[in-house]
Amino acid sequence: MHEPDRLADQLERSWNGDAWHGPALAELTQGLSAAQAHRHHLSEAHSIWELVLHCTAWVREVTRRLGGTAPSLPAEGDWPEVGEESEAAWDSARCALQDNILSLARTVRGLEPAFLDRTVGEGRDAPLGTGTTYYVMLHGVVQHNLYHAGQIALLRKLA
Repeated sequence: MHEPDRLADQLERSWNGDAWHGPALAELTQGLSAAQAHRHHLSEAHSIWELVLHCTAWVREVTRRLGGTAPSLPAEGDWPEVGEESEAAWDSARCALQDNILSLARTVRGLEPAFLDRTVGEGRDAPLGTGTTYYVMLHGVVQHNLYHAGQIALLRKLA
């Protein structure tokens, strides 16, 4: 297995896989109602739904960066608004996270291993991500997903 395949495998495991760390995002968000996902258990903490939207935004931004565009914040913002609170909107948020993670994994599988050593935003005036390789960025998005999965696990226990 070459490195892009390993990275893609880790991305997929962050969503739905045999993850060593514990439940993946799919399992942690499955079976929650929109009301449970939207609930703020702690006044200073994000809701599960907000965490899902945040992870989706950053997976999309990483995908965009792989396309060669200059690094920036996600188009929808760092912490997108939940908007309409309905079961359909919650299902859509979960599906968007799944679709974006699996799409990114497919893109990563198609990369040449040498590409991973290139600098994100190389040759561009890039305020964010400058000096970071694609290899580090892709590991970072997996780590980001799992960091927030841990938060979701705790919030789910409160739900």
